[in-house]
Amino acid sequence: MPRHPVLDAVTARIVARSAPTRQAYLERTRAMAGQKVERANLSCTNLAHGVAAMPDDAKIRLKAQERPNLAIVSAYNEMLSAHQPLNAFPQWIKEAALESGGTAQFAGGTPAMCDGVTQGQDGMDLSLFSRDVIAMATAVALSHQMFDGVLCLGVCDKIVPGLVMGALSFGHLPAVFVPGGPMTTGMGNEEKAHIRQLYAEGKIGREELLEAETRSYHGPGTCTFYGTANSNQMLMEIMGLHLPGTAFINPNTPLREALTRESARQALRLVHGGTRYMPIAEVLDERAFVNGIVGLLATGGSTNHTLHLIAMARVAGILLTWDDFDELSAAVPLLARVYPNGKADVNQFQAAGGLPVVIRGLLSLGLLHDDVNTIAGTGLADYTREPVLRDGKLSWIDGPVKSLDDTIVRTADSPFAPDGGIKLLDGKLGRCVIKTSAVKPEHQVVEAPAIVFHRQDDLLAAFKRGELERDFVAVLPWQGPSACGMPELHKLTPTLTLLQDRGFHVALVTDGRMSGASGKVPAAIHVCPEAHAGGEIGKVRTGDIVRVDAPAGVLTVRVDEAEWASRPMDTPDLTRNRHGVGRDLFGGFRAHVSTAEAGACSLFAEEH
Repeated sequence: MPRHPVLDAVTARIVARSAPTRQAYLERTRAMAGQKVERANLSCTNLAHGVAAMPDDAKIRLKAQERPNLAIVSAYNEMLSAHQPLNAFPQWIKEAALESGGTAQFAGGTPAMCDGVTQGQDGMDLSLFSRDVIAMATAVALSHQMFDGVLCLGVCDKIVPGLVMGALSFGHLPAVFVPGGPMTTGMGNEEKAHIRQLYAEGKIGREELLEAETRSYHGPGTCTFYGTANSNQMLMEIMGLHLPGTAFINPNTPLREALTRESARQALRLVHGGTRYMPIAEVLDERAFVNGIVGLLATGGSTNHTLHLIAMARVAGILLTWDDFDELSAAVPLLARVYPNGKADVNQFQAAGGLPVVIRGLLSLGLLHDDVNTIAGTGLADYTREPVLRDGKLSWIDGPVKSLDDTIVRTADSPFAPDGGIKLLDGKLGRCVIKTSAVKPEHQVVEAPAIVFHRQDDLLAAFKRGELERDFVAVLPWQGPSACGMPELHKLTPTLTLLQDRGFHVALVTDGRMSGASGKVPAAIHVCPEAHAGGEIGKVRTGDIVRVDAPAGVLTVRVDEAEWASRPMDTPDLTRNRHGVGRDLFGGFRAHVSTAEAGACSLFAEEH
């Protein structure tokens, strides 16, 4: 199938824009490749430290400096349901590596922050910056130069982007990503959303709410809605860093274990001197990142990736912009409806045909680059297959050609919508993104008086006082990365949805984040420049008429130009966002963070 002209045009523009930085990255990376094994560069003293605690069979191989050694970098902790299953993975990986003639060592752990726990809490101010900490922790783990490849164990939110960024800083090494999989289906997502709305209305109490939430989040594995965590897993598949079909296999199953062991064996095949040397620098090129954006759009994935993909690409010398997302979105059809864009969860999506159907459909439209490198081979045909375990042996079979439930996933000839549902808005208040895939057409244009809040709790308090029973645009400035770390405002979703369901025209405008689970209410998010950097959003006053127009791509405020030019910023006291729950330690991150459109990342400050 010939490639779609928009795919080619956007990719060519990215290649041209990135040429100097990408070439410099590749030159540095390629210069580090070609050693017999990495640890051969170490002195005897260095190596003795690196093998001292290893079992004898592994120690013999490591001292011989002939067999490859794999690093395990894991985000395991007991608190996160998605990461608790990772506890068993290192032992499986070590055993598989030894059986295959290599070794593996647990090189280091990274933080794994759960947005589900911190939503609406002070700790959420650290959430986005945790991505950069994870990237640095991954780099520290790999800095011992003992390793010929890396297996990255992580699933949720900022964790996978951080692991990718850290692995790309060691771009000469192959990297295989190993997920844990989603928990089994609990309470349906639609019922859960309804109960949250009842609580917001005061019709049920906290005990009933907790019971419902416990039935939703009930066991090991990733949350089953299609938020940032499961968008991560889709990306790792379509960008070629997973074994095919790995993303949505449930934890604590024989197939999950088999795939984890095979990930170790595959990593050994990819090391320098192995069957097929394939470092991560050669997998994640401009084409792979474009494929990632296309996958995000086709599945209605998380808006958080309009930040994360940009930051990930930047480490590899690739410069993405929101214009790239916007142009691709106009050409990429929506092929999946998974909550919050539909009623189904990711287990139902997987059962209905899942990513093999989506990838096959996008390939048929010429909307994916099929000449990419992956950890499985060349091209994406492998990712239209799915793993099976038969008589204890792992193999891959062709995935479904057609959807098994066209209310969840569809083939290319009958999409849910002609576009991908992420749009760029631009206007008097700045540039931002909006996700429209779950917003009904009649709600995609809102023009109403602004009500300005400086904290999401202030909006919730106003609702409880009965002050929001009307049309309005909730404007929340001073939520950006340099102001307070850009916490998600997901706590607002039930209340705003409830008001919209009551017939009011409502929208959200913020320089912060909404959520990977943003849904039915139009939310113009990641406004750039943010208020803390002098952005015009900081001038909005309660009563100003704000227009959010998704179809036209416009975000503006109807205020006389002379008055607007002379109006000062409304600057709140941000002290409470700078202290407590560890925020004191992140002043350097807030001071050096890039704009949202540049990935809201603190790692790219120029050195002098």
